[in-house]
Amino acid sequence: MLRAEWTKLRTLPGSMIALLVAITLTVAFGLLTAAGTHTSCLGGPCPDPPVGPDGQVVTDSFSFAHRPLDGDGTLTARVTSMTGIITYPPPHNDEIVNEMVPWAKAGLMIKDGTKPGSPYASVLLTAAHGVRMQHNFTGDAAGPPGARWLRLDRKGETITGYASADGTSWTKISAVRLDGLPRQVQIGLFVASPSNVTAEANGRGGRVVKARFTQATAVFDEVGPGGGWTYDGVGRTGDGTDWEKFHQPPGMRESGGSLTISGSGDIAPAGREAGPPLEQTVAGLFAALFVVIVVAAMFITAEYRRGLIRTTLIATPRRHRTVVAKAGVMFAATFVTGLIAALLTLPVSLRLLRAGGTFIAPVGFGVGLRIVVGCGLVLSLAALLAYGMGVVLRRGIAAMACAVLLVVVPHMLATTSVVPDEAARWLLRVTPAAGFAILQSIPAYAQVQYPYAPADGYFPLAPWAGLGVTALWATAFVALGVVRIRRGDA
Repeated sequence: MLRAEWTKLRTLPGSMIALLVAITLTVAFGLLTAAGTHTSCLGGPCPDPPVGPDGQVVTDSFSFAHRPLDGDGTLTARVTSMTGIITYPPPHNDEIVNEMVPWAKAGLMIKDGTKPGSPYASVLLTAAHGVRMQHNFTGDAAGPPGARWLRLDRKGETITGYASADGTSWTKISAVRLDGLPRQVQIGLFVASPSNVTAEANGRGGRVVKARFTQATAVFDEVGPGGGWTYDGVGRTGDGTDWEKFHQPPGMRESGGSLTISGSGDIAPAGREAGPPLEQTVAGLFAALFVVIVVAAMFITAEYRRGLIRTTLIATPRRHRTVVAKAGVMFAATFVTGLIAALLTLPVSLRLLRAGGTFIAPVGFGVGLRIVVGCGLVLSLAALLAYGMGVVLRRGIAAMACAVLLVVVPHMLATTSVVPDEAARWLLRVTPAAGFAILQSIPAYAQVQYPYAPADGYFPLAPWAGLGVTALWATAFVALGVVRIRRGDA
């Protein structure tokens, strides 16, 4: 039956040409976009953003009072106060306010030098999320409430963070292992304050993301052991903002046994602001989606239109086997189509983008493989859904229209800011468009102050969970097709 249905597909007028067109559209769109993309900075090529120990792009900019630590050691301090400013925040955008962004942070750190992106472990106090222990940019663990005393302890490659409310009774937050940590590292106190980032509708169906400068100042006392500090603005470039020049420059001040540190920046995984993500190279897949929907719907409705379905069902009286065999052939054909398109597009597009000075956020082998396979799965599940609708409706135009309405339209509404962010997230949770999450390469992180939204390419469901939603829809329509063909006359 599978062989017979494959023969029907490849002899269906235009079906093989259409699948080749789907591949061509994906490849052409990806290569033309990549070839036309050029990035440069004053003085030459733009510097690449720092990359963390796990290979992800990171933000690593903060004020650091540090000294060398040779071998094992411990640092303890109390954060006596923490204040900050936000420049021109909404809703009025007309003044500088004495507030802190939620993820402004101050605490203790052990770091492999001061190079941005180098391994580190820290225990810290935040403006709105309590005490945390963070390491290597993505690791984040909550500490006990009400703590102001912080302690970091190093034994070999293991760093342990503690917190206390009184400096006497200590609670262990977490112990992390920094593989390859050298014997001599830098240990000290730090302050960071991320930008105040908001996203607002611009009234034309788009969004405007704004980032405003912020600064935090923390006072440490009871620092032990103390002394011998050197100040560095890790990751800082340029002369800074007007606020820093004329009001409060970043830096360190020692007075009466206390240490005051001011600074801005963040220590966290970076997002799409660091550069286009890998999945952008296969954006042409969206055009290919229309082609495979047409092919899938016509695969069954053409037999109804020509009356050939009666011959098929006479040859195979068990009607459900016919539906399932056709579904299997359609799934396989469109999966291979998407797979070939991705394999042809990705490597060449990446080379063109890099030649044009554009930085593409690196991903691990597993993520890259998921995106390649995901291209095939997105196309094949959309095709399966359109095919199932064709079995149920028996009309090609109606099946195509319904498939586009369920798969394409929700994705367009959600990713072009036509609907509010929360409505967009719901569309990408409950409609078949959820499956596009399989192509997302840069995840959202709870410890990053950024308005992760579908318009920026962030999906509310995890990659495989989103694809699972699409698979449920496709399976449901094929199952309805089985019921329809069993009960209905051909």
